[in-house]
Amino acid sequence: MREIFDSTIERFFQDTVDTEQVLLAEKDGWNGTLWTSLDELGFTYAMVAESAGGAGASWSDLCGVARLAGSYALPLPLCESIFVNYLLCKCDIAPLTGVLSFAAKSELRLDGDKLNGVLHDVPWGRYTQHIIAVVPKDDCNHLVVLSREQIKIRKEACNVAGEARDSFVVENISPVFCAVLPAPISSNVLMQGGAMLRSAQMAGAMHKAMTISHEYASERVQFGRPIGSFQAIQHQLAQMAEHVSASVIAAEAGFSASSGTVDALGVSTAKICTSEAAGVGASIAHAVHGAIGFTHEHPLHLLTRRLWSWRSEFGSETYWAKHLGDAVCKHGADNFWPAVTAGHFDTV
Repeated sequence: MREIFDSTIERFFQDTVDTEQVLLAEKDGWNGTLWTSLDELGFTYAMVAESAGGAGASWSDLCGVARLAGSYALPLPLCESIFVNYLLCKCDIAPLTGVLSFAAKSELRLDGDKLNGVLHDVPWGRYTQHIIAVVPKDDCNHLVVLSREQIKIRKEACNVAGEARDSFVVENISPVFCAVLPAPISSNVLMQGGAMLRSAQMAGAMHKAMTISHEYASERVQFGRPIGSFQAIQHQLAQMAEHVSASVIAAEAGFSASSGTVDALGVSTAKICTSEAAGVGASIAHAVHGAIGFTHEHPLHLLTRRLWSWRSEFGSETYWAKHLGDAVCKHGADNFWPAVTAGHFDTV
């Protein structure tokens, strides 16, 4: 199934998502035509059961899709929409169509059957049809679904890549759906899921940045020979390749481990690895390209600006390192290696 997903989405991206389209989306805020074409492929239903009209895919099947979304700097919430429908199905809620997103950071409370509070930094929030969040009540965690029409924008904002990250006010709203999160799913599942998606997207963006850096180094001639023949450049590209390889493996491991639910250990290590690599990889790519990499028309900045943004979204490297460190200390020295091999660290 993964080969079918990867080949299908890559052909679509090759035909429709070029530098001009990404820049257009950044200028206008939203590329509705591109979303309509993408939505018709049905990838937002990829993890929905076949009986409900989906493909019944696993996270392992979709890591390549997330990596390709990062590689092409896709200016649309495809990954977020896939994740929302995954969680809805886990809570026995029918999947939704249209543009979907989620609020990993929220200050919500359920007063009876009414919701009040604030949603923070919702990816593509102003363009969505539905947003989900997790709300604690009566010693249980509830997944709530809000219609975009129900809530007011508190603050419109964008990350460094020009992607909408909006905050909303929720005032005395009855959610469209409300369900208790099943026991295996963590109350921190939205933060974990977002980190998992961003780790794969960063791995894809870094791989693409490395590819175009190699191509540029082999074509750009200085002092009578390609700059890629100079040892300093070769060293930088080799260092970048190390980080890219580690990031791809970490992201794949995180997706692979998230079979029943999002795996806390796999996701935290993936986000730590890819966030660290994003800073190094972006710096090397721009060092190799020199001034041309910063020009508006060159595709490199589309990747590096996303790397700079995504590495801090859904928990920075420091955030996940602290959680991982706390989990290691809680298990104690004698249980360290058994916990690593068994994957039983609790990083919630």
